[in-house]
Amino acid sequence: MNSRPFHSTVPGCVLTIGNFDGVHLGHRALIEKLTSMSHRLNVPSVVFSFDPPPLKLLRPEMVPKPLTWNDRRRELLMELKIDRVDFFPTTYELLEQTPREFFEWILVEQLGVRGIVEGPNFRFGKGRVGDVQTLRELCDQHRVELEIADPQTLDHRLVSSTQIREWIELGQVRAANELLVEPYRIAGHVAHGAARGRTLGFPTANLEGIEVLIPKHGVYAARVAAPSDLAGHPVALHIGPNPTFGEDQSKVEAHLIGFQGDLYGKRMELEILDCIRGVRKFGSKEELLSQLQLDIARALDVATR
Repeated sequence: MNSRPFHSTVPGCVLTIGNFDGVHLGHRALIEKLTSMSHRLNVPSVVFSFDPPPLKLLRPEMVPKPLTWNDRRRELLMELKIDRVDFFPTTYELLEQTPREFFEWILVEQLGVRGIVEGPNFRFGKGRVGDVQTLRELCDQHRVELEIADPQTLDHRLVSSTQIREWIELGQVRAANELLVEPYRIAGHVAHGAARGRTLGFPTANLEGIEVLIPKHGVYAARVAAPSDLAGHPVALHIGPNPTFGEDQSKVEAHLIGFQGDLYGKRMELEILDCIRGVRKFGSKEELLSQLQLDIARALDVATR
């Protein structure tokens, strides 16, 4: 699990609390307010999150696939000039705390909070009974500054992790990327597959162990983000089964365009840029090969813009 034991290392801070899954434009706007408050009060800025998400303990069957893994989330948030990202260990004891207990025991006593920035739909405490008004009352009692950030919209659509997740599930990755601070990324380890792509002249890296939400079945334009020596390399990415060969198992297969080398066992991260087409069954090997050439040309065009 990509987390670290919680501890406070500074006497006082300003903070924001949330999951920050799929770090997006709304998160960036909120963090801009937080860093401004941090500079004004001359204390560090902290993103305070939970590991695992509380819902995983309360309703594990309801937990959606994440949009980011914790190390990636921390990296994206730190790029927004936050001083620190803390993942607080989620326990049943923590989830039993009232809003006041959580505010006073963790935020005041452990962190010495001086200021808080939250969105208008913020909820906290057992049963999520605490809201922005509860938070305002507690901040007033403890002389903690509070700022509520306005929701962000793009083309009249609310910027949210829920909307991003919906678009990724539909394969509309380009639309999702417009709301994210960086293109959507998946990560996995390269495993041995059937080597069918190699026999066709289009070798693929088969990614396994992907922890985040995988887009809808289709062919996508992508770029390598890691390993670093291949960063930026264009990729034609196939997600789903191979119906042409009667294979029903869904796979994630990355063809690194023009690459010759051994990737087995390596961890690979891919930025997914756009959907090229859906998965379909071809009438012959020749028809498939012709389409693969078109897919690669399209993926190369998108990935090198």
